[in-house]
Amino acid sequence: MNKAWLQLPRLFAFPLTPRIQCPLHRHLRLFQLLATSSKPLHTSIAQHTRVDYAESHENQTVAAMGRTKSGQSLKIRKYPTFATLQEERLYRKQHLAAAYRIFAERGFDEGVAGHISVRDPILTDHFWLNPLSTHFSLIRVSDLILVNEEGEVVDGREPINAAAFAIHSAIHKARPDIHAACHAHSTHGKAFSAFGRELDMITQDSLRFYKSHGVYKQFGGVVLASEEGERIAEALGTGKAAILQNHGILTVGQSVDEAAFWFLSLDKTCHAQLLVDAAASGSGFEKKIIPDTEAAESYRQVGTPEKGWLAFQGYFDAILAKTKGDFLN
Repeated sequence: MNKAWLQLPRLFAFPLTPRIQCPLHRHLRLFQLLATSSKPLHTSIAQHTRVDYAESHENQTVAAMGRTKSGQSLKIRKYPTFATLQEERLYRKQHLAAAYRIFAERGFDEGVAGHISVRDPILTDHFWLNPLSTHFSLIRVSDLILVNEEGEVVDGREPINAAAFAIHSAIHKARPDIHAACHAHSTHGKAFSAFGRELDMITQDSLRFYKSHGVYKQFGGVVLASEEGERIAEALGTGKAAILQNHGILTVGQSVDEAAFWFLSLDKTCHAQLLVDAAASGSGFEKKIIPDTEAAESYRQVGTPEKGWLAFQGYFDAILAKTKGDFLN
């Protein structure tokens, strides 16, 4: 058995206490009102009283329901707490290595292009990222490289991608509120980037990026200069994602889990947009844009850092099982 499995910090959970008791006939009515979130949808036919099934702020941000028929408390995963910064460093590195494996499974690798970084919790002006020539599918914790804000390798045995440093160092400097960034040349991401435009809010999943993504509207070749990295960070602004014209996509998050999930979702959202645009062009049908009121409400359910972190955990569990924890070494 791989002992590295035992090094994983415990994911703490907290109970959800039932608050609403309904007779059977009301259960049926409530079920009819529920969509994919924990809150009833407002329709043009009738207005329904809003019901919050998740009573705490933390649970509301991930749309968790906390009712059981027997009254048993339910638990939900959340970002762990750590006894030491060394434990948190290990956790971040393990989840960074997992993100690379997951990106490889989805074909987000292309030669030496693409990189994911996570801020070090001890040396907070340093960050970890991948070595230049190691395939995403082979990356382990022991392969990760620690660099300082000057681009000097502090811990590791391999060189790093100069473009990775130019982009990630600028983002980590400009955004002290985020701890991770992902960039890769995914097929759908770079295809959509050719339009140099923002996404349309046409699907529920696209609402994760409602008023939280920007566009870097120029292309200057491979990013090697710190000035261009700074311009990319400026285009990102306070959002969670940026579309780099003629280049690809980029996402950030308070955790590497969050940033990685936003990337997975953004690539799929770009794919959906390309399909919808092609179908609309060929059929003459008009795209239906989600109104701002509904988009803003849905964003609070699907676009929070807590929801992004939680959404990644299933991917982490799957890659852990598939690799038998190989990336933890």
